[in-house]
Amino acid sequence: MNKNLQIAIQASLEAGKVIMQVYDTAFDVEIKEDKSPLTEADKKANDIINSFLIKTEFPIISEENKQTDYAIRKNWQTCWVVDPVDGTKEFIKRNGEFTVNIALVKDGKPELGVIYVPVTKTIYFADVTTKEGFKAELKSHDTSLEEVIQLATVLQPKGPDSNPVEVVGSRSHMSEETLNFIETIKKEGKEVEVVSKGSSLKFCLIAEGKADVYPRFAPTMEWDTAAGQAICNAVGVQVISQETNESLLYNKENLLNSYFLVRK
Repeated sequence: MNKNLQIAIQASLEAGKVIMQVYDTAFDVEIKEDKSPLTEADKKANDIINSFLIKTEFPIISEENKQTDYAIRKNWQTCWVVDPVDGTKEFIKRNGEFTVNIALVKDGKPELGVIYVPVTKTIYFADVTTKEGFKAELKSHDTSLEEVIQLATVLQPKGPDSNPVEVVGSRSHMSEETLNFIETIKKEGKEVEVVSKGSSLKFCLIAEGKADVYPRFAPTMEWDTAAGQAICNAVGVQVISQETNESLLYNKENLLNSYFLVRK
């Protein structure tokens, strides 16, 4: 297994452990300048992940780090893209649907990805260069790397001709663009079922064959999607920008993503 992927897996497990320690307490919630929530879990997990990744030669883009000016970043051929707690709102609601996202990006394209779900101790990891993606159900955040590999099963997305088509989205609130997208599928004579999940778990649903397509017609940042895209790309699932009609790219001057579509 790629050494950097090993480091990312270990970082995600350690981050998951500290996240759950905060999760089980009466934690405070701050509101950042962009109006998004922040908890002690975000900060502690970020510190732990940084402590692992800093041992590598690659710089880090993290939601909770001070962002490096693009004049410097544009010279980064390879970098980490990290969200210590993706789905802080889910964390605050205590519904379990939040993740640790760690990706390694080279020349704007995700090469490695890890998504860890601390509540269920489920880990997804993938290497795009070897076209391998895996999922493992763990018993402990302290699981060794060897045991993670032993427990891992291969991710297998669905085929292209499903009916009904399972669309990842919100059951309670759909954007007009998403509703229009669903109508387009129905006009092809297919039924549609909506599958709902929080955070980067939406990517995992596609990668493991529990849904067909994930239309995202709402704002996301690079750290929300890089790990999920790596996992999807490794198993032959595309993450296509609705702006360029090509794969989402990373370490851009503006770290905001365009709207995108995830499908086989």
